[in-house]
Amino acid sequence: MSTPGAAALPDLAIDVRDLTKRFGDRTVVDRVAIRVPRGRICGFLGPNGSGKTTTIRMLCGLLTPDGGEGTCLGFDIRREAAAIKRRVGYMTQRFGLYEDLTIEENLAFIARIYEVKQPRVAAARALERLGLVERRRQLAGTLSGGWKQRLALAACLLHEPQLLLLDEPTAGVDPKARRDFWQQIHALAADGMTVLVSTHYMDEAERCHQIAYISFGRLLVSGTADEVIHAAQLHTWRASGADLARLVALTDSAGDWMAAAFGTAVHVTSATRDDFPQWLAQRAPGHRWEVTSIAPGLEDLFISLMNDSGTSGDRGRAAERIDA
Repeated sequence: MSTPGAAALPDLAIDVRDLTKRFGDRTVVDRVAIRVPRGRICGFLGPNGSGKTTTIRMLCGLLTPDGGEGTCLGFDIRREAAAIKRRVGYMTQRFGLYEDLTIEENLAFIARIYEVKQPRVAAARALERLGLVERRRQLAGTLSGGWKQRLALAACLLHEPQLLLLDEPTAGVDPKARRDFWQQIHALAADGMTVLVSTHYMDEAERCHQIAYISFGRLLVSGTADEVIHAAQLHTWRASGADLARLVALTDSAGDWMAAAFGTAVHVTSATRDDFPQWLAQRAPGHRWEVTSIAPGLEDLFISLMNDSGTSGDRGRAAERIDA
């Protein structure tokens, strides 16, 4: 049962359950549940091919789910897809505007597609909002990755959407452009806009109010960063010293530990054992590695999730979920 119209303004901008999509015999999204309150930024994470883009397209009405139910902005995702599309800004992975038009011409054209009243006024407002005024006559095809990203975001905002769906928007842009982009996103959220953003960057995940991690089409964990780390109950150690490749080989051969390089050190993580220093002393007597217990971070968690979901098809069903 959908909430009639957007006038009700439900507290949850996204509230879907058991969302499922199949292509032929392949289940791409498998009973995913996502809840995002209005005015929040939700980071949507997972490896390539995990089902993130398909999920986003179902939320904004571009794909019809094969199973599941729920609402987006108070509208039923099955029966009221057209109403959702009018209220959502969707930024795709690839730059999709016309490279032989200027920035201003692109925005005015997109405003007409959205049937915005006074499209040139809306374009001028978007230029000002995203700091594009001085470049308004520059051809879109001559822009750098960061400026193309800013133009694409400006186009998404022309019709004053209530929800932004951003599909890996910062891929291929430099660190400063990423930082500027996230400042803009947080400013929009502070004004009440809801944002669902897919990303591979851990520093970006940490900028989100909540996160959801999907793998092989299944939601593994969701909640705030602190909640998902706490729920995983990982034990993590930092090891430093010479010949770290030997340490990685030792841990990998045992099967109880997961080792990953972090700069000049190695992080060793386990969800089942808390005795790595003792195990290492027995396995490599007299070793000279310095081993220190540390609090696990998001990257430790996501590496563990990728490892577990890749080796166990039932991981998604068994993983603990947290409703944020």
